Amino acid sequence: MTLFDDLKAAIGETWEAYTRHEFVTRLGEGSLPLPVFQDYLVQDYRFLTQFARANALAAYKGRTLAEIREGAEALSVILEETELHRRLTARWGIPEPELDAAPEKMATVAYTRYVLDAGQSGDLLDLHVALAPCVIGYAEIGAALEPRRHEGHPYGEWIAEYSGEAFQAGAAAAVRRLDSLAEGALTERRFGELVRLFRAATRLETDFWQQAVDAQ
Repeated sequence: MTLFDDLKAAIGETWEAYTRHEFVTRLGEGSLPLPVFQDYLVQDYRFLTQFARANALAAYKGRTLAEIREGAEALSVILEETELHRRLTARWGIPEPELDAAPEKMATVAYTRYVLDAGQSGDLLDLHVALAPCVIGYAEIGAALEPRRHEGHPYGEWIAEYSGEAFQAGAAAAVRRLDSLAEGALTERRFGELVRLFRAATRLETDFWQQAVDAQ
């Protein structure tokens, strides 16, 4: 069992509510209304801008070259991820400057600033636990939806991005990173602190899905 497995088990239904949210289910079915997906993708681009900052913070807080390198590699994965967003929004006639200028909605602000605060006020493990619902959760969702992807699926590119080898490898590295950071320092009290952090971050991710659904 990994630390990530233990965290998921500790929050139980909260994780299920996130990974099996209506947004995820309908995206996999291909029945999600396009305006909902468009609203989500623009906000997710703004979301990833802040997550890039969080991973830059992780590199800054690294105490060894290996930890700094890991932060830089995670940042690179996010920058590659935004290519999907730019490609799809360009088809809808939304240029990159307009994406960068899009106002962040409340759920976008809530989760991203929560993560940044966790990183600034806590240690490197706190930061990566707060990042985990996004980094590792999207890989889990992508893998679960991959069997539903087919030629002509309206959201096939999105599913392919998160079920793809590069993103899955990044998520696997994130799981290993949690174990490495927690090694030798995971007391019962510390685990409880991480569970609270992970639960809150997961709920904020769920709110991010709901924000898009509510926009229709």
